[in-house]
Amino acid sequence: MLIDLIAGARPNFMKISPIIDAIDKAKNEGKNIDFRLIHTGQHYDKNMSGSFFDQLGIPEPDINLGAGGGTQAEQTAAIMIGYEKILVEKGKPDLCLVVGDVTSTMACAITAQKLHVKVAHVEAGIRSGDWTMPEEINRMVTDSITNFFFTTSEVANENLRKSGIEDGRIYFVGNTMIDTLLKHKPRFQKPEVWDKIGLEEGEYIVMTLHRPANVDQEEKLKELIQEIVNHTNGLPLVFPVHPRTRKMLETIGISHAKLHMIEPLGYLEFNYLVERAKAVVTDSGGITEETTVMGIPCMTLRANTERPETITQGTNELLGVDPQAISPAMEKLFSGQWKKGGIPELWDGQTAERIVSVLLEKL
Repeated sequence: MLIDLIAGARPNFMKISPIIDAIDKAKNEGKNIDFRLIHTGQHYDKNMSGSFFDQLGIPEPDINLGAGGGTQAEQTAAIMIGYEKILVEKGKPDLCLVVGDVTSTMACAITAQKLHVKVAHVEAGIRSGDWTMPEEINRMVTDSITNFFFTTSEVANENLRKSGIEDGRIYFVGNTMIDTLLKHKPRFQKPEVWDKIGLEEGEYIVMTLHRPANVDQEEKLKELIQEIVNHTNGLPLVFPVHPRTRKMLETIGISHAKLHMIEPLGYLEFNYLVERAKAVVTDSGGITEETTVMGIPCMTLRANTERPETITQGTNELLGVDPQAISPAMEKLFSGQWKKGGIPELWDGQTAERIVSVLLEKL
């Protein structure tokens, strides 16, 4: 059995790494399973892509489609054209396995199905209900043409049932991002910024921002950052800046003695910071899962989330996109009233092995 593993953007690599390990383990045990790693090139910046392969022990891709940047439509088209060419010229696998909700996920799922290759979707069924997010469209399209649905929560299972997917095709396996987190936790690396600005455990806040609703309007972004800086009780605010956000920040010219804007960090360095932070302020979905498992208070600057279990069970709170929500949340944090949270079911580091076990049985 040959499986195409699709990775194209930073969140994908964390989700695909443990699946590679699980396939290798099964193969070494004599099972009939192998993979072809396909990097679509959706993230082509070294900081956003390349270092993750090194740090997570992911092998060099068998194929790199080199899709690069461009608009949503341009990226989707480039990935579909590139992947179709691989399937036609280099042969079709028994399965195309896609993870998460980036453009590569949707594009390769469509291409595979049109050439009669079955599709498995890891992290299927999650929904924000917000059609303004490209990721939500990617999730819905991918799940509409998926054969095997691997889910992270009962909420995701129910979303799929409501869309007409029968239980026999839904496999509640857990979260591969947490497989990666738990495996590499002992290897987290202190980043240069730690000593450079004299950080101390529990005495700083980490922030990430990249979603259009937060970063595409100059005044909105400026007000948001100022509000956060003004309510951190004088603690350093460490801000690894996404390339999309950096362009906007350059025009705003915002600065503050406690605001430390740095380049994007590798996986091991970033999670070293998160694990030791007082709290995290973010608009990322994946980070809310990691903070939940690490027990770090998390404030999400979004009006909705596709990962409600990080709120109902974890350490995450949804603040919305109004900068005025920052002050009461910070007050709650510094008064010691933030919830402790717990770890969702099956977020135990064994998800990838469960996925491979299902594939060996069903294919």
